[in-house]
Amino acid sequence: MAAGRARRPLGPLWLLGPLRLGLLLLGQPGPAAASRSGSPSPRTGSVLRTFTPFHFLVEPMDILSVRGASVIMNCSAYCETPPKIEWKKDGTLLNLVSDDRRQLLPDGSLLINSVVHSKHNKPDEGYYQCVATVESLGTIVSRTAKLTVAGLPRFTSQPESSSVYKGNSAILNCEVNVDLAPFVRWEQDRQPVFLDDRVFKLPSGALIISNATDTDGGLYRCIIESGGTPKYSDEAELKILPDPEEPQNLVFARQPSSLTKVTGQSVVFPCVAVGFPTPYVRWTRNEEELTTEGSERFLFLAGGSLVISEVTEEDVGMYTCIADNGNETIEAQAELAVQVPPEFLKRPANIYAHESMDIVFECEVTGKPTPTVKWVKNGDMVIPSDYFKIVKEHNLQVLGLVKSDEGFYQCIAENDVGNAQAGAQLIILDLDVAIPTLPPTSLTSATNDHLAPATTGPLPSAPRDVVATLVSTRFIRLTWRTPVSDPQGDNLTYSIFYTKEGINRERVENTSRPGETQVMIQNLMPETVYVFRVVAQNKHGPGESSAPLKVATQPEVQLPGPAPNIRAYANSPTSVTVTWETPLSGNGEIQNYKLYYMEKGQDSEQDVDVAGLSYTINGLKKYTEYSFRVVAYNKHGPGVSTQDVVVRTLSDVPSAPPQNLTLEVRNSKSIMLHWQPPPAGTHSGQITGYKIRYRKVSRKSDVTESIGGTQLFQLIEGLERGTEYSFRVAALTVNGTGPATDWISAETFESDLDETRVPEVPSSLHVRPLVTSIVVSWTPPENQNIVVRGYAIGYGIGSPHAQTIKVDYKQRYYTIENLDPSSHYVITLKAFNNVGEGIPLYESAVTRPHSDTSEVDLFVINAPYTPVPDPSPMMPPVGVQASILSHDTIRITWADNSLPKNQKITDARYYTVRWKTNIPANTKYKTANATTLSYLVTGLKPNTLYEFSVMVTKGRRSSTWSMTAHGTTFELVPTSPPKDVTVVSKEGKPRTIIVNWQPPSEANGKITGYIIYYSTDVNAEIHDWVIEPVVGNRLTHQIQELTLDTPYYFKIQARNSKGMGPMSEAVQFRTPKAESSDKMPNDQASGSAGKGSRPVDIGPDYKPPLGGSNSPHGSPTSPLDSNMLLVIIVSVGVITIVIVVIVAVFCTRRTTSHQKKKRAACKSVNGSHKYKGNSKDVKPPDLWIHHERLELKPIDKSPDPNPIMTDTPIPRNSQDITPVDNSMDSNIHQRRNSYRGHESEDSMSTLAGRRGMRPKMMMPFDSQPPQQSVRNTPSTDTMPASSSQTCADHQDPESTTGAYLANAQEEDSAQNLPTAHVRPSHPLKSFAVPAVPPAGSTYDPALPSTPLLTQQAPNHPVHSVKTASIGTLGRTRPPMPVVVPSAPDVQETTRMLEDSESNYEPDELTKEMAHLEGLMKDLNAITTA
Repeated sequence: MAAGRARRPLGPLWLLGPLRLGLLLLGQPGPAAASRSGSPSPRTGSVLRTFTPFHFLVEPMDILSVRGASVIMNCSAYCETPPKIEWKKDGTLLNLVSDDRRQLLPDGSLLINSVVHSKHNKPDEGYYQCVATVESLGTIVSRTAKLTVAGLPRFTSQPESSSVYKGNSAILNCEVNVDLAPFVRWEQDRQPVFLDDRVFKLPSGALIISNATDTDGGLYRCIIESGGTPKYSDEAELKILPDPEEPQNLVFARQPSSLTKVTGQSVVFPCVAVGFPTPYVRWTRNEEELTTEGSERFLFLAGGSLVISEVTEEDVGMYTCIADNGNETIEAQAELAVQVPPEFLKRPANIYAHESMDIVFECEVTGKPTPTVKWVKNGDMVIPSDYFKIVKEHNLQVLGLVKSDEGFYQCIAENDVGNAQAGAQLIILDLDVAIPTLPPTSLTSATNDHLAPATTGPLPSAPRDVVATLVSTRFIRLTWRTPVSDPQGDNLTYSIFYTKEGINRERVENTSRPGETQVMIQNLMPETVYVFRVVAQNKHGPGESSAPLKVATQPEVQLPGPAPNIRAYANSPTSVTVTWETPLSGNGEIQNYKLYYMEKGQDSEQDVDVAGLSYTINGLKKYTEYSFRVVAYNKHGPGVSTQDVVVRTLSDVPSAPPQNLTLEVRNSKSIMLHWQPPPAGTHSGQITGYKIRYRKVSRKSDVTESIGGTQLFQLIEGLERGTEYSFRVAALTVNGTGPATDWISAETFESDLDETRVPEVPSSLHVRPLVTSIVVSWTPPENQNIVVRGYAIGYGIGSPHAQTIKVDYKQRYYTIENLDPSSHYVITLKAFNNVGEGIPLYESAVTRPHSDTSEVDLFVINAPYTPVPDPSPMMPPVGVQASILSHDTIRITWADNSLPKNQKITDARYYTVRWKTNIPANTKYKTANATTLSYLVTGLKPNTLYEFSVMVTKGRRSSTWSMTAHGTTFELVPTSPPKDVTVVSKEGKPRTIIVNWQPPSEANGKITGYIIYYSTDVNAEIHDWVIEPVVGNRLTHQIQELTLDTPYYFKIQARNSKGMGPMSEAVQFRTPKAESSDKMPNDQASGSAGKGSRPVDIGPDYKPPLGGSNSPHGSPTSPLDSNMLLVIIVSVGVITIVIVVIVAVFCTRRTTSHQKKKRAACKSVNGSHKYKGNSKDVKPPDLWIHHERLELKPIDKSPDPNPIMTDTPIPRNSQDITPVDNSMDSNIHQRRNSYRGHESEDSMSTLAGRRGMRPKMMMPFDSQPPQQSVRNTPSTDTMPASSSQTCADHQDPESTTGAYLANAQEEDSAQNLPTAHVRPSHPLKSFAVPAVPPAGSTYDPALPSTPLLTQQAPNHPVHSVKTASIGTLGRTRPPMPVVVPSAPDVQETTRMLEDSESNYEPDELTKEMAHLEGLMKDLNAITTA
């Protein structure tokens, strides 16, 4: 049995399910149906049959008829055997034997006598088709022709009386149905109107008369003659007027309208313009002048209308009618579109073939609109199926031919304006008849192998042991042994015939080379039984067939595809709504969706289960970008994730005030404000500006507003002299104004400083020589009433005029660099302002010799606020170079300019090399020390860019880091496999799967490609796995034609320029079942996790938890332990609160009377507690604190707009200051002296302030009353000397503050700098030499001040204490900043301690405190556990 190799099918364009018959035969059963049912067609033995001419000579055309007329539909067919002619109307065969009105003429035409047509009965109108049949040969059908019957006579508009000037054009309307227009004629004065190019009728029925004359006047009417009685319109009179004496406006009486015509039809563009003088009309097409010269198809009618006959596609365009009468010009436009009926570019060709072959009938058509193509076999429609497929849009492919497929095949093309048909004959030859000529192009390549006639000789026996070694959802691998007749089998080829069980149509697949004993049969249907047989073939022909083998393909499991049309939009500043549509789910209904969302820039996703197709997420951050994606779930598991959609929540007003508002009094009329933006994350939008509100402190109701831009400063001018003002700042967005800062006050100067003369001489100048530099420090002039704008430093060898440097008025020291060693320098210092430079101060110094390597001795200046500068730095190394040696080693070399020219190291210096890579961005530097001018850096990552820098250290002196050098290590083979391998089924194609992955974590170079291995046996040798290569820039790949309901294993391997990396772990995936929707798959892709195509890599060592359930927050404790812990915490908390309340009440009652006496005594001695008290009587000097000991701190403010009381508790010892409970301190608050609110606020230091910016500036403390304390302490009203011993005694400051040091150890490297309330002072005043404090002041500048941790609590007073709620104690929480007070100064400490000792019984309080301490320790132990 001869066999042909089948072409691999190109895939169905649409499948209507597995059909047992390749064709659905429509209409009455004819010869085609009979032959398919089993009756054999007549053969001519082994004689070659020839193609029989069989075609139409005449085909029916579209006809327009009227009621009662007779119609002939022409049809004539040619064949050697006269064909039988039948007619179909609207797809159904007409029974003409018993029809009185319709009869078949001898030539095959159809005659319809007396067409019937009424409103409710239209039996004759429709589509007609001629069918020609030759017995034992086949059937062909003609094109379809439309019979249209004109409707009943009816006018849609009738002519109306009108008048026209002589020589102009007139229009008489007579609008009828477009079907009736050909039956309209006109009469003038009851006589027929003869038409020509001056008087003509439009296709709509209207009459146009051009160049009107007197003879055109009269009564006009139009008549419809469509059979039966004529229908007359109303009569209308046309009057002809003489020429007017005055010009008439030029207007269009009828304009052209856009038209769509079919090629070959005629077009009339009416253009009738009227006016005086009589207009001239011309035409353009696509803005080019249109002429009729040399063209028989274009005609200008009298009056200007355009006629185009036999329209072609080239006539398409925009036509413009331009009317001009010399006075004015008007124009009108109309577009012409042309449609083209279907035409064949390639007609089907006749084909010879053998059974089991695959063939293709080719058919190419053109037309406008684009035609649709359908195929007809022997007059019946071909329905696409497994074996009949439409390929390349128009071609018909027939797979696995059987004898009944013989016949005539017709390609029928159809569009809106027509249809056409072309046919060809298929003859299936006996197997012993060779195809006569070279195969036409319509035969597939699979067929060409077996066209040569066979020679005579022994044929092979049947192949042995045919088995299916691999069965998938979409493919099956068959193997067999050679026939007994030919054990070697080297010269044998094999044909594999296969078909669905129960279907007689066989397909054939051939082995690719002689001797091969296996084949892969692809493009099968899932969960379907196929029958296979194998035939061996030698040079003499095909041998015996093997026994049939039945194999069922695997069922296919389909996961949902990505949800289409996912959209996200912001509803408010904190909510976003996400919508999507239902995805394709294969054979499992969608059960639910997971919506994943993540803040942009973060790496942790959150998810929520959703039942519907939309969800609104609330509680998001304002004006923040979020990404969203959706994963659908069916009974098989999670599907493919959608792409991320990104949306930003809406903006809102800022949720926090600006930070670090500071005031700087410029002069008597202006104050400069500086601030920082609100904290990150609180802007809630784009900051568009800042609103500043200010008022006089004395008149709080009179507030002035000023709105500025986005700059972080503002100068407020036009203020009154010597007046205290309060300021607050709020940030603005487009949504409005955010919360404002607390009010901060400053007082303008009484009078401005003097700048009519130069400054006086600076009060001191100190120099300190080093080897190549000199450190200069100074103090300002003593007279601070003169403006100082800066200092000029001159220096040189022997003369101070060689070099001059100017520095800011706030600066107090400067280092002169790049000097010569062992040289004598003269230095001068002058203060200057806008008037000029003041008197200089001179000093000289000799730089140290170059060989001086002794450590720098401490440099102490008599002035108490002069700094101690660091030793001068060394020069950094230069010429740093990185030389790449391998994939993990780079050599760093450099030069040292501080060495001699021979670069020999003779001292104890050493070098530090540091390096890092920028991926990831937060990578820390690694360092190593070297004593030579090079270093070998090892242990680097392959193919990674590193940056290197070097510094030199000698004794206590070090250089800055050198310029960086960069180097990229060489590539190495990948050392890790591709990650996140996932396998999902493709929606709508269960035999196709999609493999997704991510590049290896350790790619060690540019990935140039991937190899996907897959197999159904995870233990098979790797060379037995199927491989699919993928280019390196792809992270997804489709694998088609797999077997349904089969577990596959997938591995992926990456390669770069250095070679192949390791393989990934095998990922299992079971392909879906074809039609089963209720079977649960045994296996899922092991890469599929709860997030669709983004699985969580749990690692090979993952083990499921042993316990019953996990805490939702990851806590390993059982519910019982959690409940017990909660009970303990609640109990201890309640007991603690009760005890604290009892102690507070007890202590308060005992101390009330004594404290009142105490306060009264102190108040009578000290006088007024108010801020301005007796400050004018005593003026202490300005106090200037060096910037390294002082920094401005942000100040915790009370929300109360007029704070009166601010209590400052005093901790008794270090144990009293605990982060758990400050309620004891809050009780002690009640028994402290009251201080002025803004003073105690300003004296509180905050954690944020100590870690904030440290401006390099001095802070003047202007003339203050003696009771003002300059320290990080509560500002207190201290006593005059005469009464200080009454209310306070001095103690050793070390003993007072020592108890606080343990809590301040975290501030190890940073200096604990004081904050102080700042009275208004002039910024241009210089630092005065401190004078001796007046008698009675108790200022001690040496007292150390150790600020303690405080917690900023907006919307709460600074003395409020925050405690953790009981409900939160069971979780692991970050440490909370705890509100603890600052240390009071000596006087206040002494006075408070005295209060404590006077008001409490020591034994009672000691007992209570000991009991509380025990409770606190227990609570601490529980919470930390």
